[in-house]
Amino acid sequence: MIYFALSFKMGRILNLTEGSITGRLLRYTVPMMAGSLMQQCYNIADTLIVGRFVGAGALAAVGSSYTLMVFLVSVLLGLSMGSGTVMSMKFGAGDGSGLRRSLYAAFILTAGVSVLLNAAAFIFMERIMYLLQVPDDVFGLMEDYLEIIFCGIFLTFIYNFFASVLRAVGDSLTPLWFLGGSVVLNIALDLVFILLFGMGVKGAAWATVISQGVSAAGVLVYVLVKCPDLRPRREDMRMDMAALKEIASFSSLTCIQQSVMNLGILAVQGIVNGFGTAVMAAFAAAVKIDSFAYMPVQEFGNAFSTFVAQNFGAGKKDRIRRGLVNAFAVSVLFSSVISVSVFLLARPLMLVFVQPDQTEIIRTGIQYLRIEGAFYPGIAVLFLFYGYFRAIRMPSVSVLLTVLSLGTRVVLSYWLSAVPAIGAVGIWWSIPIGWAIADAAGFIAMRVCRGRMAAER
Repeated sequence: MIYFALSFKMGRILNLTEGSITGRLLRYTVPMMAGSLMQQCYNIADTLIVGRFVGAGALAAVGSSYTLMVFLVSVLLGLSMGSGTVMSMKFGAGDGSGLRRSLYAAFILTAGVSVLLNAAAFIFMERIMYLLQVPDDVFGLMEDYLEIIFCGIFLTFIYNFFASVLRAVGDSLTPLWFLGGSVVLNIALDLVFILLFGMGVKGAAWATVISQGVSAAGVLVYVLVKCPDLRPRREDMRMDMAALKEIASFSSLTCIQQSVMNLGILAVQGIVNGFGTAVMAAFAAAVKIDSFAYMPVQEFGNAFSTFVAQNFGAGKKDRIRRGLVNAFAVSVLFSSVISVSVFLLARPLMLVFVQPDQTEIIRTGIQYLRIEGAFYPGIAVLFLFYGYFRAIRMPSVSVLLTVLSLGTRVVLSYWLSAVPAIGAVGIWWSIPIGWAIADAAGFIAMRVCRGRMAAER
């Protein structure tokens, strides 16, 4: 079995097809949670230091840039996640040769897309900014920031792809070490470039790109040098059309899901921008808090997807059903605790990013957090559905749930925010309503899929 070879070579492989379900899921998930929280620190550090030492306009520019970058990176992340699902299945089935062929095909496909995406980002940058209704007093700062940030798109692909490869075979810890070092470097460079050299938003952008380069180089070298069982051999380095078709099928749908998710967020950002710099800055700060708050359950959903994919590949469907119950219980409990915490600590959390005298920004940010943050269990359940359907070879259902959630959010945001008596508050309420509708659809789809899985036994 490939599992034993990889365990010997790498030392951190975790086989999710055996042992305690909850215990192994948590052991696998915790490094992913920590890594995701650290990854958020890239832009959090920029936002915090820029907001404190450069000004509200710079804060709005960096915050809005983050929303756009998340949309662009979501394409690469979707491709990496889809590829990782296929590799998890090969690993669970003990198919080492198939795993390496899939890795090679996925790398060629994702690398090509990242080059095209990088070129498109530079070509259409200004047009996108106009579509987002970026205010004139923020436009120049945002453009300065994005011109540098876009230089790091390929580096983002390298890190996320090889991190997905390691996670597919149960190693969620190694990517964390490289990411942790780059986050520390990012914060240090932020302070040097902004406070010492006075480079403003450009300094924040260069700090992020350099740090991303460090994490990308680290994980790439690790896989090539320390993981010979994952390194494609000469016979694997050919374009296997069956492997490419399987990778493209999973990756394209996961990519669409991630893109739709972030396109909806980008559309909401455009609505927010229409309310002016104060609301824009409040949204930028609150979204950072938001990202930190529900990132753990998002990663739990991704970890659950790997668990399901490995067991699906191994044919252990009873274990998948037991895992569903455990995963829902853990995710809902954890997200409920986070919801209460964010509701109670909304003001001090906003003060981390905004000076106390920025009363309008603080008030708007608190309003957002206390409305949207009270319903984190809704997004926690939705992340589990995304991972589950992706792993049982039904990624199209994940796409449909995403479209339902984001479509509801965008439509309600436009409708409600257009009512003078409601305004921006309508945008905040549209988010949990979208989650609830998608969750209901997810439960219905899961019952149908359970019947299908039972019939295949």
